[in-house]
Amino acid sequence: MAKRPPSRDEGCGVSRRAFLKTAGVGAAATSLVGAVAPASDAILGPEAVPLSLKVNGAVHTATVEPRVTLLSALRNHLDLTGAKEVCDRGACGACTVLLDGKPVVSCLMLAADAVGREITTVEGLGTPEALSPVQQAFVESDALQCGFCTPGFVVASTALLAKNPHPTLDEIRHGLSGNLCRCGTYGRIFEAIQKAAAHPAAGKRG
Repeated sequence: MAKRPPSRDEGCGVSRRAFLKTAGVGAAATSLVGAVAPASDAILGPEAVPLSLKVNGAVHTATVEPRVTLLSALRNHLDLTGAKEVCDRGACGACTVLLDGKPVVSCLMLAADAVGREITTVEGLGTPEALSPVQQAFVESDALQCGFCTPGFVVASTALLAKNPHPTLDEIRHGLSGNLCRCGTYGRIFEAIQKAAAHPAAGKRG
């Protein structure tokens, strides 16, 4: 009977089965290393836990599951309903809030990731009795129809004017490109921002 020639696996001294076993163990070890949180980070959940959120200058406690978004925590637990849930995928900007002064879509951010940060919602920019310059300009320019997108536009516009107090029309369009108005009132929105830019406190938060 003819003798079977050595396989490539045998010739190299490592069998395919041994290699796959070793690779599997290595991959598992790598995934475990990547999954381990730093020792300083607290592990949350899966049950609801209390989170301290600083919103509009005041500290609030919300007891939520770690999977809860910042938008849900604001609307459903803190009764701050200015930020709107429209697309729920970060595409329309209706849920925009300021995080340490920068605009973010709160539907894509976990509430737990906002702990220790300064959160500003549209409610923190002004009140019905004392509107912010941007809010006042939106009213005067009639820059709204259904109103679902308006809070996000007001917050994003405030951030834009804080960064660029005197933007050109092209800069306004670019700065608000992440916000959508399904009613198509862009012309009046841009007019409102140009009007607000003339106010020295337009980019300031309440």
